[in-house]
Formats: sequence, C-alpha cells, structure tokens
Amino acid sequence: MKYFFIVLFLSFKIIYSQQIGDPDFNPQINNPAYQKNSGSIIFIDEFHNNFHTKDGRYKPFAELLEKDGYIVKSVNQKFTKEVLSSIKILVISNPLNEINDTNWTLPTPSAFSKEETIEVEKWVSGGGSLFLIADHMPFPGAAGELAAKFGFLLNNGFASDTTNPHGQDLFSRNKKTLQSNKLTNGRSVSEFVDSIYTFTGSAFQIPQDAESILTFNENFISLMPDTAWNFTNETPKISVENWSQGAVKEHGKGKVVMCGEAAMFSAQLAGNNNIKMGMNTPKAKNNYKLLLNIIHWLDGIL
Repeated sequence: MKYFFIVLFLSFKIIYSQQIGDPDFNPQINNPAYQKNSGSIIFIDEFHNNFHTKDGRYKPFAELLEKDGYIVKSVNQKFTKEVLSSIKILVISNPLNEINDTNWTLPTPSAFSKEETIEVEKWVSGGGSLFLIADHMPFPGAAGELAAKFGFLLNNGFASDTTNPHGQDLFSRNKKTLQSNKLTNGRSVSEFVDSIYTFTGSAFQIPQDAESILTFNENFISLMPDTAWNFTNETPKISVENWSQGAVKEHGKGKVVMCGEAAMFSAQLAGNNNIKMGMNTPKAKNNYKLLLNIIHWLDGIL
C-alpha cells in the first residue's frame, strides 16, 4: 500500500504541474449540431474562483463546442434570478470558496451562497440545463451544497483505482462501468461511446431518479486527506463500489449532468515533458464524443 501512495502522489505532481492547452487537439466532428455561431449559448461560470475557465484550462472544452456550432461565453456574476433568466445551459466546473483558492486544505466550505443554491435549483426546476463538475478534494466540498439540491451526495476525496494508481481510469461497456444510454449512444454510430478515460477526480452517490453514466467497480476507493495530494498510510479511505463519477437526471422541467472529474473534458499538456492529459490522450479518443453528447442532451437535441 505504501507503493500505491507514492505512485499516486507522483502522478498528481505531474498532472498538476504547469498545464497548457494542447494546440494540436482538433477532433473531427462529422455531424455538427449547428452551423458556425448559430447554436445555443453556453455559459461557463467564472465568478466562483473556478479552476477551469473558458480561456484557461477549459479553452479546449470551449473550442470544441464552438466547432459544433455553439456560442460559448463566460458568466462573471453572482447567480441571481435575473442573471439566470438569460441562461439556457450553464457549466460550472471546479468552483472554490475564496478561502481555498490557493489553500487546498480542510475545511472546504461552499463556493456558493445559500441564496445562490436556491436560485440555481429554481432555475433548473423551471427548465434550465446545468452541467456541474466537481473534481477531487477540495472541489466536492465547494460544490456539495449545490449538488445536494439535486440529490447528488459528493464525497470530498480522491477516487482511486487500487489496481492502477497512475490517475488514469478506464470506464468501458465491456467492464460494465460505462452504461448504455442516450448520452453514450449518441445520435448516430459516429457518436457511439464504448469507453471513457478519466483522470482521478471524485466519487458521488446518486438519487433514485438519476442514471449513472460512469460507475465505479470494486477496485475503487476514495482517499480523503485533509490536504490535497497529501497521502499517507493513515489517510482515511472508503470503498466507492457502485458509486458514480458521471450521472444525469431530469429535475422538474430542467436537466442536470453531474461529473466528478474535469480533466476528461479538457486537453492539456502537463509538466516539462508535455504529457497529454484529457481528450487529447490517445486512449481517451471517445471523451470528446461524450462531451458533445452531454451538451446535445442538455440542449434538447438528443
């Protein structure tokens, strides 16, 4: 087990060293949802100390959606009824409370005020589409109260495969960890997804009216350190077998997609050796398809 913690720590050190967007990531979209700049507007939250932003670590995310015909914008305001009323699709990726912006230690309070969580829930219930992403600790702590409004119970830890402590986790139909549904089947054969790779992240429990997309098997545990990446043999851990790292549900008139990993939808070059991480990783060739299918479902065209 000591070897497991050493490898896991080194993997995270590489992954979270300097990251830049991969300029060569340019997947082929055979059937764009819209003509250029004619699709729905997608807003990416940048008000809540987000680790992933439109022109930052989620630039490849935004560029892929723009290639599919969408218009991608940032939202830099507190979530109020007035602000949300002009939004159809909202992406919130890895928000943080200001006390954790540069200090990834416990406690990890909500990134959102009580009023904001109430307004976002009302907005979704009234027909809004929310894509909420909370990676490993401290992000589940920051997003937990908002996720709970939709029945998702986030674990503020690091979901880890005890048989592969390198931080790259395979979900597949063959392993029965990738579920068959609208979001993995797509609109055509070209959008069919049979495997997904994620890059550590967190685990969560889903409500009865939700459907898991990515489901952990018996090999996975969640490590819960008091400081991000600080793993020892004494670090608390629990089994997360049958928990989820990606799930969907309808909520009132609206829709929610909850994911416990953010890098799977980015395309980064990490560290001095420009290690590929995310949708640009060769074995993660289906990740961009899942992202597009998620957005299509939130948009009501899938």
